Amino acid sequence: MTTDASLPLSGLRVLDLSRILAGPVCTQVLADLGADVVKVERPGAGDDTRQWGPPFLEPSAEEAAAGRPGPSAYFLSCNRGKRSLALDLAKPEGRAVLDDLLRAADVMLENFLPDASERMGLTPARLRTLNPRLVSCAISGFGRTGPLREIPGYDLAIQASAGLMSITGEPDGAPMKVGVAISDIVTGLYATISVLAGLIGRGARGEGRAFDVALADCTLASLVNVVQSTLVTGRAPLRYGNAHPQIVPYEAFATADGHIVLAVGADRQWRRFCEAIGRGTWAEDARFATNPARVANRAVLVPLVAHVMCERTTADWETLLASADVPHARVAGIDEAVAAPQTAAREMVREIFDSAGRKIRVVGSPIHWPERPPAQASAPPQLGEHSVEVLREWLDYNDERLQELHNTGVLD
Repeated sequence: MTTDASLPLSGLRVLDLSRILAGPVCTQVLADLGADVVKVERPGAGDDTRQWGPPFLEPSAEEAAAGRPGPSAYFLSCNRGKRSLALDLAKPEGRAVLDDLLRAADVMLENFLPDASERMGLTPARLRTLNPRLVSCAISGFGRTGPLREIPGYDLAIQASAGLMSITGEPDGAPMKVGVAISDIVTGLYATISVLAGLIGRGARGEGRAFDVALADCTLASLVNVVQSTLVTGRAPLRYGNAHPQIVPYEAFATADGHIVLAVGADRQWRRFCEAIGRGTWAEDARFATNPARVANRAVLVPLVAHVMCERTTADWETLLASADVPHARVAGIDEAVAAPQTAAREMVREIFDSAGRKIRVVGSPIHWPERPPAQASAPPQLGEHSVEVLREWLDYNDERLQELHNTGVLD
């Protein structure tokens, strides 16, 4: 595989045994930074998200002939820049190849249930015997310890059990999940941090380290000030909808033709807002003059602000609030967000071509640095697209060994 030597992780080999979202998010970040990420998938099926649709891309001629759809948008979202190795890990011959790959890898990521991971020989102790320099990260719903260790981790269930749903939604409505699988995404980013820390530590000590990252732990940690408030008061927090529990006014308001977010995070911003809308007396009113007072009197203040916000269009508010230096944002659709000039300026939507010649628009890496333009990642791989290539490059397998694996049905 040809890699860009200027990328920070160029030359690093990452063995990705994960599937769905949390693990693939982590390894996609590593691929964006230059690592050679090999995604090990089940022959014939691959990562579950290959079938999670619609939407799908239009099928290639080969896919259409086989009665398969094109790649799913879900799979495309978190697997760019990787190579696919279709290997049957249910067979002893496949696990023998896995051991060889582990010996050749710098990093290994997996998200099997703890008992399944142990049966496959992926315990920290055994990994150390195979490759003392390996940095490994195991992702699971509840971690490798505790009474829930063998419970599968599904994002929706984790959002519920970790408390995130209890604070999401309108105050008088039902608990709501976040609009994306945020527990998976946050966990993927924590896994990335763990891997990078392990690599830094390996450079200093010469040995790898095994990390245990749980969706439940990462989701709880992501509740930051809200969970800390519970630890301070001993009380469960309320739901505030689009409002903020500790800042007022800090929420979405209806305008004459849409919605706009008003984010008044400081008293000086509040005073500028009041002056801009001709309500200077609000800034002097003891009930509203300071943020603690506004929080205590939100039931009085928010309807007053809401009434004013309905008087102008969204565009008018954008002009007025910008001139007054008051933080705000129009509530945009995702279609508008991806088409925004700022998105284009940051090259956050990229066009790439897959092995079937299809042009694919994907979200780019959000990691930028001034010395070089954003990396041009390769397209998410077809299932097993690089099986032979990887085994030749990583393990120096010859034709005879590769044919033997094909004959046993281990290699697709």
